[in-house]
Amino acid sequence: MKFIIAIVQPHRLDAVREALSAIGVSGMTASEVKGFGRQGGHSEIYRGAEYTIHYLPKVKLEIAVNSDVADKAVETITEAGRTGKIGDGKIFVLDLENALRIRTGETGPEAL
Repeated sequence: MKFIIAIVQPHRLDAVREALSAIGVSGMTASEVKGFGRQGGHSEIYRGAEYTIHYLPKVKLEIAVNSDVADKAVETITEAGRTGKIGDGKIFVLDLENALRIRTGETGPEAL
């Protein structure tokens, strides 16, 4: 099993969700987060005063999948989340040791 953490732009969330559903990924957790990378934030002018926004809004997706689906899920997130501009995000893939469905007590891949 693999645990995928993807940071994407907020306006790409629905496209990523729909694309993952199309390949059979049945669930994910999405959280609104703020962060920066190479983009480093940007400057804005508000009421004549310039100020810098250091942390930009992003969406963090957490997805647990079977190992045989992980590469396809990463490819799908990449394609659906890409705009081609700086700030598109990152994807991290980690080994997932175990999973447990609280309602039924199922463990391992059956819990996904």
